[in-house]
Amino acid sequence: MGAVRNMSAASPITRLCGKVAIVTASTDGIGFAIAQRLAREGAKVLVSSRKQNNVDQAVSKLKSQGLDVKGLVCHVSKADHRKKLFDEAKKLGGLDILVSNAAVNPSVAPVLDCDESSWDKIFEVNVKAAFLLAQEALPLLREKPYGRIIFVSSIGGFHPFELLGAYSVSKTALLGLTKAAAEQLARENITVNCIAPGVIQTRFSSALHETEAAKEVVLSKIPMNRLGLPNDISGAAAFLASEDASYVTGETLIIAGGMPSRL
Repeated sequence: MGAVRNMSAASPITRLCGKVAIVTASTDGIGFAIAQRLAREGAKVLVSSRKQNNVDQAVSKLKSQGLDVKGLVCHVSKADHRKKLFDEAKKLGGLDILVSNAAVNPSVAPVLDCDESSWDKIFEVNVKAAFLLAQEALPLLREKPYGRIIFVSSIGGFHPFELLGAYSVSKTALLGLTKAAAEQLARENITVNCIAPGVIQTRFSSALHETEAAKEVVLSKIPMNRLGLPNDISGAAAFLASEDASYVTGETLIIAGGMPSRL
């Protein structure tokens, strides 16, 4: 197994200085890593999740690293919570970058075995809330020289996980949302892109790797023969959020250790 890059030891990059970013579901896992990386590159970052205790812990950890962050409780399916998030961004100077990372998966079953209430919950959070966040972010993004919208999908959007059937379908929907929104906003200097992580070692994905047997099955499908880490995703988000990606829109960056990734 090759060495995993330690971003804390990397040379500092300041390409996001002066930018304001919102990252949803950012107190743990991939979302936390993205918030941390954007802040390390100079952005003011609003972190959020559904539980105050998680927000407090994440903000404390990031501030202890000298990073410019604030935190709010935000259940992305609640309109008043989303409004508070954007109102807070205004206080920080507006909004340059939106990273929509929140997702749920109440159903561990093949797609046609998913019950209706679980299906509705998955699409309410994973798709509808992502759409509404992007829609509601537009007035602030349009005030800036350029804007960035980044959706976090999954390798499951390309190659569905059998036991995460409905979740995988919701992640495929984000690929379409990315394409449609990117075309609409291209002339406004607002890019819309997507990241599709593979199996990343987080609590959210634990069902895929928490037992040795499950981990062995997953690793057999990953040519690099290792699970991804949250920091494997955060650098890609920082690139898409920066001016380095100014001519990239409507694309999905797949970070999955070589797993099959075509519809």
